[in-house]
Amino acid sequence: MNIIEQARQAYSPQTSSLRIGRSAEHQLFSETTNRLRSAAAQLPKGFAAFAEAIHANRAIWTHFASQVADEENALSDDLRARIFYLSEFTAFHSRKVLKGEADIAPLIEINIAMMRGLSPKGGL
Repeated sequence: MNIIEQARQAYSPQTSSLRIGRSAEHQLFSETTNRLRSAAAQLPKGFAAFAEAIHANRAIWTHFASQVADEENALSDDLRARIFYLSEFTAFHSRKVLKGEADIAPLIEINIAMMRGLSPKGGL
């Protein structure tokens, strides 16, 4: 592909639909979970990619924690507290995983549980 074709692609209108709400959150968790799995399978050689995947997962959970900490969030207080706790656990457990003191499986399981909760029918 030449430079002109690349420019056309870059500046052409996007045909993909914009994901909103729960669908976008589900997609984000799905991609991050797949990234965690893939990076974990490449260990010990791919530790940098593994650390980047863990960091991306923590960033998502930090974002969710900030969202549920907002008093104007429409979720119930109980659900907001649970999501905030999961964010704290994810940060704590991620540090242990990076040190080699814990397994990545709980982080993946938590993300899968979130995907089920975000799915319209409770599935993946």
